[in-house]
Amino acid sequence: MSKPTLWLRCEKKEFEKRAALTPTTSKKLIDAGFEIIVERDEQRIFDDAEYEVVGCKLVDNNSWPSAPTDIPIIGLKELPVSTDPLPHTHIQFAHCYKKQAGWSSVLSRFHRGGGTLYDLEFLEDANGRRVAAFGFHAGFAGAAAGALAFAAHRKGEKLGMLEPYINEEAMIADVKKALGGSGKGVKALVIGALGRCGRGAVDLFRKIGLEENDILKWDLDETAKGGPFQEILDVDIFVNCIYLSSQIPAFLTQEQIIKAGKNRGLSVVVDVSCDTTNPFNPIPIYSINTTFSEPTVPVDLPSDLASLSVVSIDHLPTLLPREASEQFSSDLLPSLLEFPNRQKARVWTDAEKLYKKKLAEAVEAEGL
Repeated sequence: MSKPTLWLRCEKKEFEKRAALTPTTSKKLIDAGFEIIVERDEQRIFDDAEYEVVGCKLVDNNSWPSAPTDIPIIGLKELPVSTDPLPHTHIQFAHCYKKQAGWSSVLSRFHRGGGTLYDLEFLEDANGRRVAAFGFHAGFAGAAAGALAFAAHRKGEKLGMLEPYINEEAMIADVKKALGGSGKGVKALVIGALGRCGRGAVDLFRKIGLEENDILKWDLDETAKGGPFQEILDVDIFVNCIYLSSQIPAFLTQEQIIKAGKNRGLSVVVDVSCDTTNPFNPIPIYSINTTFSEPTVPVDLPSDLASLSVVSIDHLPTLLPREASEQFSSDLLPSLLEFPNRQKARVWTDAEKLYKKKLAEAVEAEGL
């Protein structure tokens, strides 16, 4: 390559409209001497023309497998399930470093192809903080989905398909309308309230009209005693925003819910953290990820008890795809500018060390 190049692939996950590179960020990279190749994508929130006008080179949808192997491929969500070897360098969320379902088979594709994975979830600054994350918008959108599910529950209905919003104002207006004009009187509990994700959830609840005293904001101090927590059962909506790194006592259990009987206020659980297949999932009351087309899953409870729904969508920020993408891509930009020097730039050398460690674990697990 005569100049540093990044190839923005299309997203194959249904309803995923976000982009790792926005036209704004692409222009800044081009101005810094990069070539940016962008796959055409009708699903993406940004039109192809928005990239073309800032100087990106457009190529066919999903054509990255035939790209020269020395061009790094950047995307957001995991690749479709396959056994094909991966010879490229990939920058993406792979969801395979915490022994999620299928983790070793994902990494084995890199082993067989000789490629490299830089997982966006594990790009960290010198203080161990992620350089870019969708946390705030995940919490914001998760709280909105929870409020919409609660509004449906009050009518004895199931929440229908969720559609991405053009902007935050449209989302807030829609949620308030579903709640009859305001969220006043609704009670919510947010665990992980001091983090990016939790702050987003709290912000949404405030903006739809919940009273400040009706938004319980919990973090490490409040959960230090260990769950399960009765307080979760006393609110209408519970939003889990923690970053799970090790085993902790469950926040909420099926046994606890059944034991509470009809003395339960809780109607909706939103698991923004979405550690569905993680063996340490602190909300072991459901077992599948939900989707934009089927946003809730019912908890299995005796028929004489009120229903309880779980929202466990693993790409919630795509409810606000343009704003979420702009924020994330802007935060990622300084690290991308260092990528050509990735053999020396700490954020990238640390990420590669972690990849090699996880790859070795996968090779052993797969018996390769």
